[in-house]
Amino acid sequence: MFGRLMRAVQYDSYGGGAAALKHVDVPIPSPKKDEVLLKLEASSINPVDWKIQKGMLRPFLPRKFPFIPVSDVAGEVVGVGSGVKNFKEGDKVVAMLNVLSGGGFAEYATASESLTVKRPSEVPPPDGAGLPIAGLTALQMLTQAVGIKFDGSGKRANVLVTAASGGVGHYAVQLAKLGDLHVTATCGARNIELVKSLGADEVVDYKTTEGASLKSPSGLKYDAVIHCATGIGWSVFEPNLSENGIVIDITPTAGTFLNFVVKKLTWSKKQLVPLVLSPKAENLDFLVQLVKDGKLKTVVDSKYPLSKAEDAWAKIMDGHATGKVIVEM
Repeated sequence: MFGRLMRAVQYDSYGGGAAALKHVDVPIPSPKKDEVLLKLEASSINPVDWKIQKGMLRPFLPRKFPFIPVSDVAGEVVGVGSGVKNFKEGDKVVAMLNVLSGGGFAEYATASESLTVKRPSEVPPPDGAGLPIAGLTALQMLTQAVGIKFDGSGKRANVLVTAASGGVGHYAVQLAKLGDLHVTATCGARNIELVKSLGADEVVDYKTTEGASLKSPSGLKYDAVIHCATGIGWSVFEPNLSENGIVIDITPTAGTFLNFVVKKLTWSKKQLVPLVLSPKAENLDFLVQLVKDGKLKTVVDSKYPLSKAEDAWAKIMDGHATGKVIVEM
């Protein structure tokens, strides 16, 4: 494939939103020693993607312009680096691309062997592509911060999932139920039945008085809050927490980290914990197997062809997608 061109979508500078995305023809990348070359079938957009474009992580990301965004993909291996041991051409996979180099808005992309897992035939490309960032974030929150066990040995706990119909939230609800937790969830009125179908025990419309206060309809205190929404202060969480309750924030701000430090220094039993994702292939494979076995599902809000990638970008920027927004190649 050396020298051949592929279709891709990129942006040349910070800002501009969907209107700044450009359709281009660029060379197909070559895999390094520890990489595989993928012919992409589907990519999944995450909020962090448009936040990078907006400049919220400047000057660290993007590393350089022009930049082909998106890191969550599913596809087929069509080339392998000289050091790759676990994959061969023809393997169907799910991968999380290097966030420094991106590449998911294209027909082909290179992925590190260390963050690539095989995808069984029972897992369609859109379902697999939705998993890496959102699914791994939900899993890390529940296993590391909450201490959930999936073998029945974990302690019974009450959790609240905010923005439960979103990308991370809809996975968190399902995984929490697989760990035998009691789940209260907040979402918009139109998604209440969906979130109930994912296993939530109690679902509250976040626009109601009860929803805004985050109170459990049954009066339960939360041992943990899987916080996937934004704009909710500690003063709202605190009265709803159990004695040793924690709030795990997936979109931490400077204020979140300051609150975290203050709580630690004052020996507070109630904690606000910022989450920084540490992706691992074994965890991604665990999620893929759950999807294969019908125990976890990716809720797909909408699908767009690569030629309409800017429409998918606008959809995720709107902030009200139900589940995942997918681009298919």
